[in-house]
Amino acid sequence: MSTPSNSIAVVGSINADLSVTVDRHPKPGETLLGSGGRVLPGGKGANQAVAARLQGAEVFFVGAVGNDANASEALSIMTASGVDLAGVAEVDSPTGLAVITVDQSGENSIVVVPGANALVDADMVTKHAQRLRQCGIILVQGELPAEAVTAAQKNCTGRFVINMGPVIALEKDVLLKANPLIVNEHEGAATLAQLGGQDNTVSQEDLAQALVEAGFESVVITIGKKGAIVADRHGMTHVSSPGVSAVDTTGAGDAFAGALAARLAAGDHLVAAAKHAVKVAALSVTRHGAQSSYPGPDVDIDAALSQ
Repeated sequence: MSTPSNSIAVVGSINADLSVTVDRHPKPGETLLGSGGRVLPGGKGANQAVAARLQGAEVFFVGAVGNDANASEALSIMTASGVDLAGVAEVDSPTGLAVITVDQSGENSIVVVPGANALVDADMVTKHAQRLRQCGIILVQGELPAEAVTAAQKNCTGRFVINMGPVIALEKDVLLKANPLIVNEHEGAATLAQLGGQDNTVSQEDLAQALVEAGFESVVITIGKKGAIVADRHGMTHVSSPGVSAVDTTGAGDAFAGALAARLAAGDHLVAAAKHAVKVAALSVTRHGAQSSYPGPDVDIDAALSQ
């Protein structure tokens, strides 16, 4: 059976998220009491796949989990939401782990142990070359080895979308295939430096323009509760985010990236896709967790945001 051209392939990370809540983040050497301690599905790749699937896209996933108890939990929401996991390998390594601390304002700090994600190599990606070439969009992030991202790009016949988080070293010809490049301000500056550009920017708009001038077809800079900046060779647009009371910002950037990819796959132009994606991300921060906070197809997002 052929894959629809409006489908998305996510080549990305899969983690088990160990999340704890504290009144404030601890200082070095300090011990605090917290609450929570549940293990939930996470990983930037898995998060984005779930967000895209819940926004209506057909999603195929390439990645890896370990042979430990965390694997089934890490895959549980992708499985329940209908992400195609035929490209997920089981390897002899622990499943990726993220330890997340969330304070009372909803801000988080995260330590990621790559585990199985570090074993996703070019061969593991190329094994699924035929399926990847059938997809209209391939979405990648920086939580896999560079060779996996490169292999994904080499097998992309549609639109290649990079969320450069975290920033990893990629060959220039691979990096500049991103359309769009999705970054926050810090990731954008590091990406510009990787291309040899000088960060003389004084605003996010300047940074977006500098990245376009460096050779990207299009760039999206996420700016948290302020929304996003969308830039290409034809101009720049600021996309405002709805005002919400955040309880947990974990995975909000992934909600944005996945929803953006879903709308691009459905045929939206980039600005329209970003306008939808900021709403999905805004709604996600009003709920706890990453994947568990993402709205499904039955949710009227505008109505939920107005409550």
